[in-house]
Amino acid sequence: MVSGRSMYAWWSGAVAKMNADSGDETASGLVCAYQLDGRGGGRPIDWAVIATPIERGEPRWIHVDFTNPNARAWVRDSAGIATVIADALLAEDSRPRAVEHGDGLLVTLRGVNKNPGAEPEDMVSIRIWLEADRIVSTRRRKLLSIKSLQEDLAANTGPKNPSDFLRLIVDKLGDRISPVIDQLDETLESVEAQFEARSDVTYTSVFTSLRRQAVRIRRFLAPQRDGLERLSKQSSALLSDPDRFELREEADRLTRYLEDLDLIRERAMVAQEELIAKYAQEQNSRMYLLAIVAALFLPLSFLTGLMGMNVAGLPGTESRWSFTILVLLMCGVAVGILGLFKWKKWF
Repeated sequence: MVSGRSMYAWWSGAVAKMNADSGDETASGLVCAYQLDGRGGGRPIDWAVIATPIERGEPRWIHVDFTNPNARAWVRDSAGIATVIADALLAEDSRPRAVEHGDGLLVTLRGVNKNPGAEPEDMVSIRIWLEADRIVSTRRRKLLSIKSLQEDLAANTGPKNPSDFLRLIVDKLGDRISPVIDQLDETLESVEAQFEARSDVTYTSVFTSLRRQAVRIRRFLAPQRDGLERLSKQSSALLSDPDRFELREEADRLTRYLEDLDLIRERAMVAQEELIAKYAQEQNSRMYLLAIVAALFLPLSFLTGLMGMNVAGLPGTESRWSFTILVLLMCGVAVGILGLFKWKKWF
Protein backbone atom coordinates (compact mmCIF):
# COMPACT_ATOMS: atom_id res chain seq x y z
CA MET A 1 0.00 0.00 0.00
CA VAL A 2 1.32 3.46 -0.87
CA SER A 3 2.07 5.40 2.32
CA GLY A 4 3.99 8.42 3.56
CA ARG A 5 3.08 11.94 4.66
CA SER A 6 3.56 13.38 1.16
CA MET A 7 1.22 10.79 -0.36
CA TYR A 8 -1.42 11.43 2.29
CA ALA A 9 -1.16 15.17 1.76
CA TRP A 10 -1.65 14.71 -1.97
CA TRP A 11 -4.47 12.22 -1.29
CA SER A 12 -6.18 14.70 1.05
CA GLY A 13 -6.06 17.38 -1.64
CA ALA A 14 -7.49 15.03 -4.22
CA VAL A 15 -10.30 14.01 -1.91
CA ALA A 16 -11.07 17.61 -0.99
CA LYS A 17 -11.32 18.48 -4.68
CA MET A 18 -13.56 15.42 -5.19
CA ASN A 19 -15.92 16.57 -2.45
CA ALA A 20 -15.96 20.10 -3.77
CA ASP A 21 -16.91 18.87 -7.22
CA SER A 22 -19.57 16.47 -5.94
CA GLY A 23 -21.17 18.52 -3.20
CA ASP A 24 -21.77 15.64 -0.72
CA GLU A 25 -20.57 12.17 0.24
CA THR A 26 -23.21 10.28 -1.75
CA ALA A 27 -22.56 12.24 -4.91
CA SER A 28 -18.85 11.50 -4.58
CA GLY A 29 -19.55 7.76 -4.62
CA LEU A 30 -18.96 7.08 -0.91
CA VAL A 31 -21.72 4.74 0.27
CA CYS A 32 -20.39 4.43 3.80
CA ALA A 33 -17.10 4.41 5.69
CA TYR A 34 -16.27 3.42 9.27
CA GLN A 35 -13.38 3.62 11.67
CA LEU A 36 -13.50 0.26 13.46
CA ASP A 37 -12.73 0.28 17.17
CA GLY A 38 -11.64 -3.37 17.32
CA ARG A 39 -14.46 -4.25 19.72
CA GLY A 40 -17.34 -4.69 17.28
CA GLY A 41 -18.20 -1.03 16.97
CA GLY A 42 -17.26 1.78 14.67
CA ARG A 43 -17.87 5.42 13.95
CA PRO A 44 -18.84 6.79 10.53
CA ILE A 45 -16.16 8.80 8.77
CA ASP A 46 -16.06 10.97 5.66
CA TRP A 47 -13.58 11.59 2.88
CA ALA A 48 -11.60 13.99 5.00
CA VAL A 49 -10.89 11.33 7.63
CA ILE A 50 -10.27 8.69 4.97
CA ALA A 51 -7.47 10.85 3.64
CA THR A 52 -5.62 10.84 6.99
CA PRO A 53 -3.15 8.14 8.09
CA ILE A 54 -4.63 5.02 9.68
CA GLU A 55 -3.95 4.56 13.38
CA ARG A 56 -2.61 1.20 14.44
CA GLY A 57 -5.34 -1.11 15.76
CA GLU A 58 -8.17 0.93 14.22
CA PRO A 59 -8.78 -0.46 10.74
CA ARG A 60 -11.06 1.33 8.31
CA TRP A 61 -13.83 0.13 6.07
CA ILE A 62 -14.53 2.19 2.97
CA HIS A 63 -17.50 1.16 0.81
CA VAL A 64 -18.00 2.96 -2.51
CA ASP A 65 -20.31 2.86 -5.52
CA PHE A 66 -18.00 2.20 -8.46
CA THR A 67 -20.54 3.48 -11.00
CA ASN A 68 -19.72 6.98 -9.74
CA PRO A 69 -16.81 8.58 -11.68
CA ASN A 70 -15.40 10.20 -8.53
CA ALA A 71 -15.35 6.87 -6.68
CA ARG A 72 -13.69 5.17 -9.65
CA ALA A 73 -11.05 7.89 -9.71
CA TRP A 74 -10.42 7.47 -5.98
CA VAL A 75 -9.98 3.69 -6.28
CA ARG A 76 -7.62 4.01 -9.24
CA ASP A 77 -5.59 7.05 -8.30
CA SER A 78 -5.92 7.85 -4.60
CA ALA A 79 -6.56 4.65 -2.65
CA GLY A 80 -3.02 3.36 -2.92
CA ILE A 81 -4.19 0.06 -4.40
CA ALA A 82 -2.28 -1.88 -7.05
CA THR A 83 -3.59 -1.39 -10.57
CA VAL A 84 -4.56 -5.02 -11.04
CA ILE A 85 -6.59 -4.95 -7.82
CA ALA A 86 -8.20 -1.62 -8.70
CA ASP A 87 -9.25 -3.04 -12.07
CA ALA A 88 -10.86 -6.01 -10.31
CA LEU A 89 -12.68 -3.75 -7.86
CA LEU A 90 -14.07 -1.67 -10.72
CA ALA A 91 -14.84 -4.45 -13.21
CA GLU A 92 -18.35 -4.26 -14.68
CA ASP A 93 -18.70 -8.04 -14.82
CA SER A 94 -17.43 -10.18 -12.00
CA ARG A 95 -17.33 -13.80 -10.98
CA PRO A 96 -17.07 -15.01 -7.38
CA ARG A 97 -13.43 -15.70 -6.54
CA ALA A 98 -10.76 -15.29 -3.86
CA VAL A 99 -7.20 -14.27 -4.74
CA GLU A 100 -4.20 -13.51 -2.54
CA HIS A 101 -2.11 -10.57 -3.77
CA GLY A 102 0.88 -9.44 -1.78
CA ASP A 103 -0.20 -8.89 1.81
CA GLY A 104 -3.87 -8.53 0.91
CA LEU A 105 -6.82 -10.57 -0.25
CA LEU A 106 -9.18 -9.83 -3.13
CA VAL A 107 -12.58 -11.46 -2.65
CA THR A 108 -15.55 -11.16 -4.98
CA LEU A 109 -18.89 -12.41 -3.66
CA ARG A 110 -22.47 -12.58 -4.86
CA GLY A 111 -25.74 -12.33 -2.96
CA VAL A 112 -29.39 -12.64 -3.91
CA ASN A 113 -31.03 -9.44 -5.09
CA LYS A 114 -33.48 -8.29 -2.41
CA ASN A 115 -33.94 -4.81 -3.85
CA PRO A 116 -37.59 -3.82 -4.47
CA GLY A 117 -38.88 -4.97 -7.85
CA ALA A 118 -35.85 -7.17 -8.54
CA GLU A 119 -35.68 -10.90 -9.10
CA PRO A 120 -33.73 -12.77 -6.38
CA GLU A 121 -31.80 -14.82 -8.96
CA ASP A 122 -30.48 -11.56 -10.48
CA MET A 123 -27.64 -11.67 -7.99
CA VAL A 124 -25.75 -8.64 -6.72
CA SER A 125 -21.96 -8.62 -6.46
CA ILE A 126 -19.61 -7.05 -3.94
CA ARG A 127 -15.86 -6.76 -4.44
CA ILE A 128 -13.66 -6.60 -1.35
CA TRP A 129 -9.99 -5.76 -0.91
CA LEU A 130 -8.66 -6.71 2.53
CA GLU A 131 -5.46 -5.40 4.08
CA ALA A 132 -4.18 -5.60 7.63
CA ASP A 133 -5.57 -2.17 8.51
CA ARG A 134 -8.10 -1.43 5.77
CA ILE A 135 -11.12 -2.81 3.92
CA VAL A 136 -12.12 -1.37 0.57
CA SER A 137 -15.36 -2.69 -0.91
CA THR A 138 -17.17 -1.66 -4.07
CA ARG A 139 -20.64 -2.31 -5.44
CA ARG A 140 -22.86 -1.32 -8.35
CA ARG A 141 -26.25 -2.09 -6.80
CA LYS A 142 -27.43 -1.97 -3.21
CA LEU A 143 -26.79 -5.01 -1.07
CA LEU A 144 -28.86 -5.46 2.08
CA SER A 145 -26.02 -7.31 3.79
CA ILE A 146 -24.06 -4.04 3.86
CA LYS A 147 -26.94 -2.32 5.63
CA SER A 148 -27.02 -5.18 8.12
CA LEU A 149 -23.29 -4.72 8.80
CA GLN A 150 -23.87 -1.02 9.43
CA GLU A 151 -26.57 -1.90 11.96
CA ASP A 152 -24.21 -4.35 13.65
CA LEU A 153 -21.53 -1.68 13.95
CA ALA A 154 -24.05 0.70 15.51
CA ALA A 155 -24.96 -2.03 18.03
CA ASN A 156 -21.28 -2.87 18.74
CA THR A 157 -21.70 -6.38 17.32
CA GLY A 158 -19.98 -5.74 14.00
CA PRO A 159 -16.59 -6.78 12.63
CA LYS A 160 -13.52 -6.18 14.76
CA ASN A 161 -10.95 -6.49 11.98
CA PRO A 162 -10.72 -7.21 8.23
CA SER A 163 -10.86 -10.99 8.60
CA ASP A 164 -13.88 -10.66 10.88
CA PHE A 165 -15.49 -8.43 8.25
CA LEU A 166 -14.99 -11.11 5.62
CA ARG A 167 -16.46 -13.80 7.84
CA LEU A 168 -19.51 -11.71 8.69
CA ILE A 169 -20.27 -10.62 5.12
CA VAL A 170 -20.00 -14.20 3.88
CA ASP A 171 -22.32 -15.34 6.66
CA LYS A 172 -24.90 -12.64 5.93
CA LEU A 173 -24.88 -13.37 2.22
CA GLY A 174 -25.47 -17.05 2.99
CA ASP A 175 -28.32 -16.24 5.37
CA ARG A 176 -30.17 -14.40 2.60
CA ILE A 177 -29.72 -17.22 0.09
CA SER A 178 -31.45 -19.79 2.26
CA PRO A 179 -34.96 -18.21 2.21
CA VAL A 180 -34.85 -17.90 -1.58
CA ILE A 181 -34.05 -21.60 -1.99
CA ASP A 182 -36.75 -22.50 0.57
CA GLN A 183 -39.24 -20.41 -1.41
CA LEU A 184 -38.34 -22.22 -4.63
CA ASP A 185 -38.81 -25.55 -2.88
CA GLU A 186 -42.20 -24.54 -1.43
CA THR A 187 -43.39 -23.27 -4.81
CA LEU A 188 -42.36 -26.50 -6.47
CA GLU A 189 -44.13 -28.59 -3.84
CA SER A 190 -47.30 -26.51 -4.23
CA VAL A 191 -47.30 -26.86 -8.00
CA GLU A 192 -46.64 -30.60 -7.77
CA ALA A 193 -49.55 -31.02 -5.35
CA GLN A 194 -51.91 -29.11 -7.64
CA PHE A 195 -50.70 -31.08 -10.63
CA GLU A 196 -51.43 -34.39 -8.87
CA ALA A 197 -54.85 -33.21 -7.68
CA ARG A 198 -56.09 -31.98 -11.07
CA SER A 199 -55.86 -33.45 -14.54
CA ASP A 200 -56.49 -30.31 -16.59
CA VAL A 201 -53.75 -27.99 -15.30
CA THR A 202 -50.99 -26.59 -17.46
CA TYR A 203 -47.89 -25.84 -15.37
CA THR A 204 -45.19 -26.28 -17.98
CA SER A 205 -44.18 -22.59 -17.82
CA VAL A 206 -44.04 -22.70 -13.99
CA PHE A 207 -41.69 -25.68 -14.02
CA THR A 208 -39.55 -23.96 -16.67
CA SER A 209 -39.38 -20.80 -14.54
CA LEU A 210 -38.32 -22.76 -11.45
CA ARG A 211 -35.61 -24.56 -13.38
CA ARG A 212 -34.36 -21.27 -14.80
CA GLN A 213 -34.18 -19.63 -11.37
CA ALA A 214 -32.34 -22.60 -9.88
CA VAL A 215 -29.81 -22.61 -12.71
CA ARG A 216 -29.17 -18.87 -12.49
CA ILE A 217 -28.58 -18.98 -8.73
CA ARG A 218 -26.40 -22.07 -9.01
CA ARG A 219 -24.30 -20.38 -11.69
CA PHE A 220 -22.84 -18.00 -9.08
CA LEU A 221 -23.00 -20.13 -5.95
CA ALA A 222 -20.76 -22.87 -7.37
CA PRO A 223 -17.73 -20.60 -8.01
CA GLN A 224 -18.42 -18.81 -4.72
CA ARG A 225 -18.23 -22.14 -2.90
CA ASP A 226 -15.00 -22.97 -4.72
CA GLY A 227 -13.56 -19.55 -3.85
CA LEU A 228 -14.33 -19.94 -0.16
CA GLU A 229 -12.80 -23.41 -0.08
CA ARG A 230 -9.67 -22.09 -1.76
CA LEU A 231 -9.57 -19.14 0.65
CA SER A 232 -9.86 -21.43 3.68
CA LYS A 233 -6.74 -23.29 2.52
CA GLN A 234 -4.57 -20.21 1.92
CA SER A 235 -1.87 -19.27 4.39
CA SER A 236 -2.58 -15.53 4.38
CA ALA A 237 -1.55 -13.69 7.52
CA LEU A 238 -4.93 -11.92 7.46
CA LEU A 239 -6.76 -15.14 8.30
CA SER A 240 -6.52 -17.00 11.58
CA ASP A 241 -7.29 -20.68 12.03
CA PRO A 242 -10.79 -19.91 13.41
CA ASP A 243 -11.40 -17.71 10.36
CA ARG A 244 -10.40 -20.51 8.01
CA PHE A 245 -12.67 -22.91 9.89
CA GLU A 246 -15.61 -20.50 9.54
CA LEU A 247 -14.92 -20.12 5.82
CA ARG A 248 -14.88 -23.90 5.42
CA GLU A 249 -18.22 -24.08 7.22
CA GLU A 250 -19.65 -21.42 4.89
CA ALA A 251 -18.34 -23.35 1.89
CA ASP A 252 -20.05 -26.46 3.26
CA ARG A 253 -23.29 -24.52 3.66
CA LEU A 254 -23.07 -23.36 0.05
CA THR A 255 -22.53 -26.98 -0.96
CA ARG A 256 -25.82 -27.87 0.72
CA TYR A 257 -27.51 -25.01 -1.10
CA LEU A 258 -26.11 -26.27 -4.39
CA GLU A 259 -27.41 -29.76 -3.65
CA ASP A 260 -30.84 -28.30 -2.86
CA LEU A 261 -30.81 -26.34 -6.13
CA ASP A 262 -29.83 -29.45 -8.07
CA LEU A 263 -32.67 -31.35 -6.42
CA ILE A 264 -35.16 -28.57 -7.23
CA ARG A 265 -34.00 -28.52 -10.83
CA GLU A 266 -34.26 -32.30 -11.17
CA ARG A 267 -37.69 -32.42 -9.54
CA ALA A 268 -38.96 -29.65 -11.80
CA MET A 269 -37.53 -31.47 -14.81
CA VAL A 270 -39.16 -34.78 -13.83
CA ALA A 271 -42.50 -33.07 -13.13
CA GLN A 272 -42.34 -31.23 -16.44
CA GLU A 273 -41.53 -34.42 -18.33
CA GLU A 274 -44.39 -36.20 -16.57
CA LEU A 275 -46.73 -33.34 -17.50
CA ILE A 276 -45.62 -33.43 -21.14
CA ALA A 277 -46.05 -37.22 -21.20
CA LYS A 278 -49.53 -36.83 -19.75
CA TYR A 279 -50.46 -34.28 -22.41
CA ALA A 280 -49.10 -36.58 -25.10
CA GLN A 281 -51.06 -39.52 -23.72
CA GLU A 282 -54.27 -37.48 -23.61
CA GLN A 283 -53.68 -36.27 -27.16
CA ASN A 284 -53.03 -39.82 -28.35
CA SER A 285 -56.24 -40.99 -26.64
CA ARG A 286 -58.23 -38.30 -28.44
CA MET A 287 -56.61 -39.10 -31.76
CA TYR A 288 -57.30 -42.81 -31.17
CA LEU A 289 -60.98 -42.09 -30.52
CA LEU A 290 -61.19 -39.94 -33.65
CA ALA A 291 -59.51 -42.72 -35.65
CA ILE A 292 -62.09 -45.25 -34.41
CA VAL A 293 -64.96 -42.92 -35.28
CA ALA A 294 -63.46 -42.27 -38.72
CA ALA A 295 -62.94 -46.00 -39.34
CA LEU A 296 -66.52 -46.70 -38.21
CA PHE A 297 -68.16 -44.11 -40.42
CA LEU A 298 -65.95 -44.56 -43.48
CA PRO A 299 -67.90 -47.61 -44.87
CA LEU A 300 -71.18 -46.05 -43.78
CA SER A 301 -70.32 -42.88 -45.66
CA PHE A 302 -69.50 -45.02 -48.69
CA LEU A 303 -72.90 -46.70 -48.52
CA THR A 304 -74.83 -43.46 -48.09
CA GLY A 305 -72.85 -41.87 -50.91
CA LEU A 306 -73.40 -44.85 -53.18
CA MET A 307 -77.13 -45.09 -52.52
CA GLY A 308 -77.56 -41.34 -52.75
CA MET A 309 -76.46 -41.09 -56.36
CA ASN A 310 -79.16 -39.64 -58.62
CA VAL A 311 -78.77 -42.00 -61.60
CA ALA A 312 -81.11 -44.35 -63.41
CA GLY A 313 -81.15 -48.02 -62.41
CA LEU A 314 -80.51 -47.38 -58.70
CA PRO A 315 -81.97 -50.46 -56.88
CA GLY A 316 -84.78 -50.00 -54.37
CA THR A 317 -86.16 -46.77 -55.69
CA GLU A 318 -89.56 -48.37 -56.22
CA SER A 319 -89.73 -50.23 -52.90
CA ARG A 320 -91.01 -48.57 -49.71
CA TRP A 321 -88.78 -50.89 -47.63
CA SER A 322 -85.53 -49.81 -49.28
CA PHE A 323 -84.64 -47.11 -46.74
CA THR A 324 -85.32 -49.43 -43.78
CA ILE A 325 -83.25 -52.18 -45.33
CA LEU A 326 -80.38 -49.72 -45.99
CA VAL A 327 -80.45 -48.41 -42.42
CA LEU A 328 -80.39 -51.95 -41.04
CA LEU A 329 -77.54 -52.79 -43.38
CA MET A 330 -75.49 -49.82 -42.15
CA CYS A 331 -76.21 -50.72 -38.53
CA GLY A 332 -75.05 -54.25 -39.24
CA VAL A 333 -71.86 -52.96 -40.86
CA ALA A 334 -71.23 -50.70 -37.84
CA VAL A 335 -71.73 -53.57 -35.41
CA GLY A 336 -69.45 -55.73 -37.51
CA ILE A 337 -66.69 -53.11 -37.49
CA LEU A 338 -66.98 -52.65 -33.72
CA GLY A 339 -66.84 -56.41 -33.28
CA LEU A 340 -63.72 -56.55 -35.43
CA PHE A 341 -62.06 -53.83 -33.36
CA LYS A 342 -62.96 -55.65 -30.15
CA TRP A 343 -61.62 -58.94 -31.48
CA LYS A 344 -58.37 -57.22 -32.49
CA LYS A 345 -58.27 -55.64 -29.01
CA TRP A 346 -57.92 -52.18 -30.51
CA PHE A 347 -60.03 -50.74 -27.68
